[in-house]
Amino acid sequence: MRLQPLAGDAVEVVAAARRMLEGTGPALGLGMVGEAPSHVPEGTAAVITTSGSTGVPKSVVLSRDALLASTDATAARIGEGAWLLALPPGYIAGLQVLVRSLRAGREPVLLPGRFDPAAFAEAALTLPPGSYTSLVPAQLQRLLDAAGTDHAVAAALRAFAAILVGGQALPAATLDRAQDAGARVVRTYGSTETCGGCVYDGVPLPGAQVAIVDGEVRLAGPMLADGYLGDAALTDAVFVPGDDDTRWYRTGDAGVLDDDVLRIHGRIDNVIVSGGVNISLDRVERVVRDVAGLAGAVVVGVPDQRWGEASVIVVARGQALRRSDSARRHEARRDEAHLDEARRAVADRLGAAWRPARLVVVDELAALPSGKPDREAIRRAIAAP
Repeated sequence: MRLQPLAGDAVEVVAAARRMLEGTGPALGLGMVGEAPSHVPEGTAAVITTSGSTGVPKSVVLSRDALLASTDATAARIGEGAWLLALPPGYIAGLQVLVRSLRAGREPVLLPGRFDPAAFAEAALTLPPGSYTSLVPAQLQRLLDAAGTDHAVAAALRAFAAILVGGQALPAATLDRAQDAGARVVRTYGSTETCGGCVYDGVPLPGAQVAIVDGEVRLAGPMLADGYLGDAALTDAVFVPGDDDTRWYRTGDAGVLDDDVLRIHGRIDNVIVSGGVNISLDRVERVVRDVAGLAGAVVVGVPDQRWGEASVIVVARGQALRRSDSARRHEARRDEAHLDEARRAVADRLGAAWRPARLVVVDELAALPSGKPDREAIRRAIAAP
């Protein structure tokens, strides 16, 4: 089957996705790194290159059957209708917005340019009742902040039948704010290897399965990718057979099933050793983000002379060049209070050894094109002398 590399232009991706769903077009090549092959295995609908949480590019092969299984399972859970695209179409979450809308016989509405709350509201209010969108937590936080003074944004948040939020953990404080604002938020969990979210609010979609093996979350179902393009070894390592020959995807995430509801604790490999104690930075970050004023914080690990490694809270505040000395002193006291509260919360929930060492304020958090924090760039900036 022929592969058509695409640069990520939304209009171009919509047209290619329509042809792909009709079975009349080539497979979509999104985010391809280096020279793309001219052909891919038969049945391939899309090849999406993503670095995920590892920083190493991987080209995930998705079949048409897998994409449609994911789309139909989402419709069975939350309904179907028109969708607003507010994410890059070159990522699985963005592509699935387009596929879901086209599958429902609706033309997706495209948000022009960079994400902006006012533009989002304007586009959202053109949609018919019972429409949907998909966001990452940082976008939802921006909308909630804007909704406090912009009635159109507030109305847009209430207008959707469901707002899917995934890509990373949604802070509990942000979820509470969204619910108070009348937004119907659905937290999603999944990856490119599962055609996007396949677990909604901790419960698998129809056809999806969840298992915990040695503390690692594994996923199965008809929405699984075929594997990694040109990397059989990685495919065999990540997609493994179970006891009943079910094909499972090893997520690399730590989690538990609590009364059949999946709860993610973070990446198994996002761990530092501080003073001889293994510290999951993801678990620390989840606790920190529940502290008022730290909902958007990122926790990274840096070298530490005393402990070997230590965790650091990094939070963005925007440009501070024109703040007065008194304002700076006030903010310094507030930062100290935030750090003290975060350290107390982490100690209470995870143990004293897990407490973050310090809090660093930056103008802006480095982000990947997907909207997720660029943790490696943030870590390098904080660790630099």
